Amino acid sequence: MSKGLPEARTDTAMSELVPEPRPKPAVPMKPVSINSSLLGYIGIDTIIEQMRKKTMKTGFDFNIMVVGQSGLGKSTLVNTLFKSQVSRKASSWNREEKIPKTVEIKAIGHVIEEGGVKMKLTVIDTPGFGDQINNENCWEPIEKYINEQYEKFLKEEVNIARKKRIPDTRVHCCLYFISPTGHSLRPLDLEFMKHLSKVVNIIPVIAKADTMTLEEKSEFKQRVRKELEVNGIEFYPQKEFDEDLEDKTENDKIRQESMPFAVVGSDKEYQVNGKRVLGRKTPWGIIEVENLNHCEFALLRDFVIRTHLQDLKEVTHNIHYETYRAKRLNDNGGLPPVSVDTEESHDSNP
Repeated sequence: MSKGLPEARTDTAMSELVPEPRPKPAVPMKPVSINSSLLGYIGIDTIIEQMRKKTMKTGFDFNIMVVGQSGLGKSTLVNTLFKSQVSRKASSWNREEKIPKTVEIKAIGHVIEEGGVKMKLTVIDTPGFGDQINNENCWEPIEKYINEQYEKFLKEEVNIARKKRIPDTRVHCCLYFISPTGHSLRPLDLEFMKHLSKVVNIIPVIAKADTMTLEEKSEFKQRVRKELEVNGIEFYPQKEFDEDLEDKTENDKIRQESMPFAVVGSDKEYQVNGKRVLGRKTPWGIIEVENLNHCEFALLRDFVIRTHLQDLKEVTHNIHYETYRAKRLNDNGGLPPVSVDTEESHDSNP
């Protein structure tokens, strides 16, 4: 009897080593295809109209930043884009005033309504950028501001009793103004776009394009595109964010032909062939802002407002903000940052 005990233990040990057969994972049922030819009208297509009505009631936020040296017409271009005085001219100082020693951040908010749709527009200007003798790291205050808006949104998002509609101050688009030298990008241009393209949608524009001939403009655009490619700088719309073939085809054309947009801005009207047009008066005639034969302002406006505005907002939220959010939570050990309300309640406790 004593000899049988070890054998029993051996059998038990062996049986423990043999893995039990696992049940096969349940395969989800394939969705049953419904015949597209319905017997009657259901009303699925009204969702578009429902979304439109809701957007018209609530409106939406759009925040655009302009960056570049003074004198490149940043404020004028933004005013021309939205056909209203939405940006103060901060680039031209009086003789008594001094150029800011550091980059300042100035945000001006407006509510614009068109066709019953309300847009809360915020224009963020950066006077002092690139105007110093030593411009080393002058992009840092701008990056800090952009990340502060992500942080503000994140803290609102993690509140237990958060707002139904979180105010969106995140920068959806950054117009970077390139000086029309006709030669090449400055080290400051490359440095800024290299750092900031990782946190915000950058759209490069060549300012005051009427100072170059058509040949000079075409060559300069090609040179800028080549320099951006060589330096590994991604600008909006980024190739990896194209969702389908239609997006890729449309965006490839923009990336290869339009970027950077060579623009002229003006909020003054002139009479040309019996029509009132926005333009700039020169000794040789009127530069018509919205005439594609004169400049690419109309392409920039259509791109930013009429075709890609929603995508700019989505890429900001789904890519740039999510990247910031993941890093922030990872640095915090997986815990959300302390909300503003919580900090205030702690401060008020004795």
